[in-house]
Amino acid sequence: MRRYFKWDKKYLYWGITAFCVIALCVSFYMALNNFSFLVRAAKALAGILSPFIWGLIISYLLYPFVKFLHHKVFRPFTKWLFRKSKTHHGIGLARMLSVFCAEVAMLLIVAALLYMVIPQLYISIETIVLNSHIYIENLTRLTGKLLADFPELESLASSMLGDANNSIVTWLQNAILPKLGNLLSNLGTGVYVVLIGIYNLAIGIIASVYLLCNMEGFGASCKRMIYSVLSVDRAKKFLDALAFVNKTFMGFINGKLVDSAIIGVLCYIVCSILDMPFTLLVSVIVGVTNIIPFFGPFIGAIPSSIIILMVSPIKCLIFVVFVLLLQQLDGNVIGPKILGSTTGVSAFWVMFSIILGAGLFGFWGMLLGLPVFVVIYTAINVAVENSLKRKNLPSEQIDYFGLDHIDPISMEPIRKEGIHIEYKGKRTIPDISEDE
Repeated sequence: MRRYFKWDKKYLYWGITAFCVIALCVSFYMALNNFSFLVRAAKALAGILSPFIWGLIISYLLYPFVKFLHHKVFRPFTKWLFRKSKTHHGIGLARMLSVFCAEVAMLLIVAALLYMVIPQLYISIETIVLNSHIYIENLTRLTGKLLADFPELESLASSMLGDANNSIVTWLQNAILPKLGNLLSNLGTGVYVVLIGIYNLAIGIIASVYLLCNMEGFGASCKRMIYSVLSVDRAKKFLDALAFVNKTFMGFINGKLVDSAIIGVLCYIVCSILDMPFTLLVSVIVGVTNIIPFFGPFIGAIPSSIIILMVSPIKCLIFVVFVLLLQQLDGNVIGPKILGSTTGVSAFWVMFSIILGAGLFGFWGMLLGLPVFVVIYTAINVAVENSLKRKNLPSEQIDYFGLDHIDPISMEPIRKEGIHIEYKGKRTIPDISEDE
């Protein structure tokens, strides 16, 4: 009897799985052997697509401002403008006006910063380099007066200041000033660099205009594609995860930018009133470093204090007191108002994420390490909660304080003998005390 071959879905599934695993292993092996080529190819592709990458970044940063202008400013205006029309509602016009105003505001802010800040920064750094020997002499005399009764310490401090002077001057003259000079020279005479920059900026702005004008349409296309690939439940979970990631990054980045701009402006105003030296340079340092969570205030305050100390120790002391007050204002009033609620992770994990991000990716790691860690931390926490719920175990952290074991029958937490938990107000972390 002739027997026909019958497909078995189970074996077909395992065969396809084995093929995919082997193909992935071969691809991974080839990628490792050609890693340098892949890096060069990725850099070349990023260079080609850089205008569109900048367009995506601009769209992502400007979209909240565009939404605000659309709903609060131009949509009410177009409703009033087309109040008698039965065919036109003015939605497209409101969106175009919102996008135009947001793009113009961005260009004006960038142009103003470049026009005002860069030349003044160069002048300030050049002044520090040229007058560094005077500043070091002032510090040496001040140190001599303070340590007059301790000649050994005075000699050591003078030697350290002399070495620091030589190192700082050498670094500024050989590293910083040539780069700043080349930058200004390239901006003035480097036609090719200027043209490439203008090209990337122009294409990026055009791409961002298209994206911002139809952001909801692009979002609908992405959701349509996700639902075509995943099941309804998994698609919803995936979209919820994307919404959380977007909320985390959007709130953090935009909030930090606004917060740092406010801190920089306040620092400039107060330093101008107090007649601090190198006011613009110090304000830029304080404002830019304030973008970095946790460590930003310390990173900005230390070099700024040293710069002012070289000119006037009294003003340095005043500046230190002012920066402490400013950071208290930022941490307790301005920051919470702009950034909203806290990140949901402890100070230890905040410090851990920033240090790890800085070690792996430098400045961008310090800046984005915290929101990335919040996303990963939340994903792990959700996975742990889901796993505990599937096992019918308590999922709240409070249930595991002072835990001895979980009863296998009732699935209730059993705490150690002599330990009780006291709740105080609305504290989410309880006080655990042991009875004597």
